[in-house]
Amino acid sequence: MNENIELYKHINKDCDMAIFTMEKLLKEIKEKDNKIKNLIEDILKEYKKFYEDSKKYLKKCKVCEEENSTSSKMGAGMGIKKEVQKDNSDAAIASMMIEGISMGTIEMEKKIINYKDIVSHKELNMAKEFLKFQERSISKLKEFF
Repeated sequence: MNENIELYKHINKDCDMAIFTMEKLLKEIKEKDNKIKNLIEDILKEYKKFYEDSKKYLKKCKVCEEENSTSSKMGAGMGIKKEVQKDNSDAAIASMMIEGISMGTIEMEKKIINYKDIVSHKELNMAKEFLKFQERSISKLKEFF
């Protein structure tokens, strides 16, 4: 497969899951008095931006998006509900989000390292920009500890 496309597919799939889980999380804490809500909404907006950018790129390349499976989304949704019921403190929510975002950063770092000499400059910059966004999000979430 074309590595340029693979980078964008990864970003697209990662964003798809992040958007799903953050929207689920926001529904779970909607009636609660969490200070972290605004940050989650800001991070969600950025994920949506990257999702739309990756979707446009894949469409331009005539490549279908790879969606996350329904079962993985259902599992994530149930996990969020369970964790929020157990502990809905801002620190616990930040920790849960950091864990999820970190999984994406590890995969993105691997792809950047493996493809840095193969992909075009534009695609590599997009991947690096996405990784920096995830790292910034993690840093902001750590402020809730």
